[in-house]
Amino acid sequence: MTRKSGRTALLWGAFLAAHAVVAWLGWVLPAQPMGDVVLVYQPWSSAALDGGAVVGITESWVYPQLALVPMLLAQLLAVPFTGALGPQAGYLIGWALLVTLCDLLGFAALVGRGGTRRRRMAAWFWIGALLLLGPIAMYRIDAVTVPVVIAGGLWLAQRPRVGAALLTIGAWVKIWPGAVVVAAIAAGRRSWQVLLSAASVTIVIIGVLLMLGAGGNLLGFLGMQTGRGLQIEAVGATPFLWLVLGGAARIEYSYEILTFQIAAPGADVVSALLTPLMALVVAGILILGVVRARGGAAWQRLLPPLTLALVTGLMVTNKVGSPQFHTWLIPPVILWIVFDRVRSRTAALLVLALCALTFTIYPLTYDQLLRAEALPVLLLTARNLLLVVLLVHAVRAVVRVPRGSATPT
Repeated sequence: MTRKSGRTALLWGAFLAAHAVVAWLGWVLPAQPMGDVVLVYQPWSSAALDGGAVVGITESWVYPQLALVPMLLAQLLAVPFTGALGPQAGYLIGWALLVTLCDLLGFAALVGRGGTRRRRMAAWFWIGALLLLGPIAMYRIDAVTVPVVIAGGLWLAQRPRVGAALLTIGAWVKIWPGAVVVAAIAAGRRSWQVLLSAASVTIVIIGVLLMLGAGGNLLGFLGMQTGRGLQIEAVGATPFLWLVLGGAARIEYSYEILTFQIAAPGADVVSALLTPLMALVVAGILILGVVRARGGAAWQRLLPPLTLALVTGLMVTNKVGSPQFHTWLIPPVILWIVFDRVRSRTAALLVLALCALTFTIYPLTYDQLLRAEALPVLLLTARNLLLVVLLVHAVRAVVRVPRGSATPT
């Protein structure tokens, strides 16, 4: 075995081992880190298979319609385990296998049989982020989109139509991969190819959904998102958590959205203001990206920080602060390491710190957070402040992208 093949084998082995550790942690840690998989994904997919309601088609849904596809695939992978372990345990194993298989495909796109030094460093970052973030990195629908964005983002450099198509499919699973498509268009390299590819895939998906009978539920996921209250983990909810700690506000559970929200004077106003604020922040970041692109900024060096700024902006201004959102930060940093390693270091360290802090909150101290105890409120405050720091850093990096061509990846 050559030295390079040995390094590659170690990398692949570490990646698989990280998935095994994280998958196992989901079974032993508190606060039901695998709860969404068996409490909502399994019933949704079972209903569709059993001839009942098909979410996104026969009724409105919180996710884009293609999110049902991985939930159905997990049912297929669960079949060998269901007889001996029962439907819930079998489905959990099926879901873990599905995420691992998807990640292996994304990992192959990143490092293949070894890759460059930058690609190997990006792979080690992915392994570290996965371990630091814990079970939430695997046991949520967002996990399926991570390898899609990594592969699609990498392919934008050489095969923009394919990359844009893959990213658009990802956006119909969970909206956030669309930020990479928008960033690629703003960054200016082959923008029309990216736009036409994304539009073509969207038209095909909409056509199929309409033929299946989606009708008025086609864009129902947008209405479900805007109707949410202020979730306790959102950045905008941070001051209210301290009011809860002092007894001036309270935490309530929404059975409609299946999440914990803030109930306090002014919380509804903040929740209502966050949506237009998000639009302003995203528009401002995109305008900055267009200006830098037209000023001659290197495309490959502009795309990663611009994508990270957009994704972080979506998180900071979101009325929802679900821990799985932090999986969104992993692909932009991987792209940054591959395309511009030297300038990616600070962002990589910040994202690793955010993953670790998120893990300490959910699932480790989440039960205490629901009781508004001081330690988890402090940890969440630190996490949310660091998220704002990451947004500022990403925007600053967009401003400082140098002109000229980038080095090969």
